[in-house]
Amino acid sequence: MPSQIRSVAVFCGSRPGHDPAHDAAARALGAGLAAAGMRLIYGGGGVGLMGAVAAGALAAGGTVLGVIPAFLLHAERAHLTATELEVTPSMHTRKTRMFEMADAFVTLSGGLGTLDETVEILTWRQLGLHDKPVVILDINGWARPFVALVEALIAQGFVAEQHRQLFAVAPDVPAALAVLRAAPLAEPAVPAARL
Repeated sequence: MPSQIRSVAVFCGSRPGHDPAHDAAARALGAGLAAAGMRLIYGGGGVGLMGAVAAGALAAGGTVLGVIPAFLLHAERAHLTATELEVTPSMHTRKTRMFEMADAFVTLSGGLGTLDETVEILTWRQLGLHDKPVVILDINGWARPFVALVEALIAQGFVAEQHRQLFAVAPDVPAALAVLRAAPLAEPAVPAARL
């Protein structure tokens, strides 16, 4: 039975990182989403892990929507062969559009921008603005410091214990895809004006 998840927003780095395992995981995730019939929504760049996840999906015959702010068209080398490329006026608009169109979210390895997108989508879920699945891929331990930070915040009383359930951690791409296939489709998102 096909998953109810139709579109997945992937947050990931505009750099490839030092370990080639990150690039391989990005390509495998793109290909896996395509094979599952899930549209990839991502930051629209053609560099780093962004370019790799899009390339993986396109090579496997998938549908790819890139969402990129106008000021990053050159720096992130917009992926002009994506199925569709949407240019936004700002970073905030980019994140809002990705949120509106996605049924679920996957965080791949990345830097500060990737963490920003991940924390924001988790915060919105904590506040009840959505109940879409969030999966964090822990490729070669990339996510361990983030998970440890969340645990430290829980231990110090700044995050409720039940908020561990805001996200799932997957050790590899097959595990992440399994979470997405098993996840029910969330209720429609709240109006963007509340974000």
